[in-house]
Amino acid sequence: MKAVFLDAGTFSPLVELVQPSGVSDYVVYPATADDQIIERCFDADIIITNKVVLTADIIHALPNLKLIQLTATGMNNVDAQACQERNIALYNVAGYSVETVPEHTFMLMLAVMRAIKHYHTKASDGSWQADGRFCLLDEPIFDLAGSTLGIVGAGSIGKKVGQIATAFGMKVLYAERAGQAPRAGYTAFDEVLANSDVLALHCPLTDETHHLINDDTIAKMHKKPLIINVARGGVVDGASIVRALNREQIFGYASDVFESEPFADDDPLLSVANHPRVLFTPHNAWGSVKAQTKLWQILCTQVEAFIAKQH
Repeated sequence: MKAVFLDAGTFSPLVELVQPSGVSDYVVYPATADDQIIERCFDADIIITNKVVLTADIIHALPNLKLIQLTATGMNNVDAQACQERNIALYNVAGYSVETVPEHTFMLMLAVMRAIKHYHTKASDGSWQADGRFCLLDEPIFDLAGSTLGIVGAGSIGKKVGQIATAFGMKVLYAERAGQAPRAGYTAFDEVLANSDVLALHCPLTDETHHLINDDTIAKMHKKPLIINVARGGVVDGASIVRALNREQIFGYASDVFESEPFADDDPLLSVANHPRVLFTPHNAWGSVKAQTKLWQILCTQVEAFIAKQH
């Protein structure tokens, strides 16, 4: 079978992307533009991609296509209905990031709570020498111990974040879905908003969660929390975050995900990028070398199993 990998450049060069067994013809591209997809995949049996958008028109234009294998958990970039209509299998990869994303979450959390961006600048731009004291404490530093962490999205990643938070001495609240009575082990959504010192987002992007964090929900955040988004950019309304920071309704904002990736030039979040309690990373929380290697191993197993079923 022929497999075409459309955007291998989304992986680190340190990760060996071995050819799955059973693939007789393997073509790899670092990136693929929308107008190149059909030409490159016209005779492909398998498409491997991370974030290339595969619309219904594209899927229906590929006569040999049998499998779309994503190198990610999210599947928003593929028209699943078109796959179903054509009897094309659609696979994602799950379970590879249950360590790297929680670690990234706490990197963001600690960096903002302890004002790392501010103090790195002070330590390296001459400000410390000019001041002369052995330490600088002009920007407050806050401990995690004793604070409350609200978690929206209690899947494997959210639960792992909760375990780590407990080790730090934080109180953990898992948010029930907005508007629903809390199940055992969960806390009402509005109560989590009201009582969290840090609010961590780990939920999928759905119609229900689109712009879940907005002017109205921020107004319910009585403790002015740090908000951390490692879910999807669309879970948060960026303009609302900017207003909340300017009004001092929230302590800070740290995010690895954005509505347009990379940033659109007019993204409102860019206006607060230099805020001392704002920290952005370019959608790489998932991407430790260990996690990428595990992802590819899972992917190869899935592709190989699919090919074996065709014979």
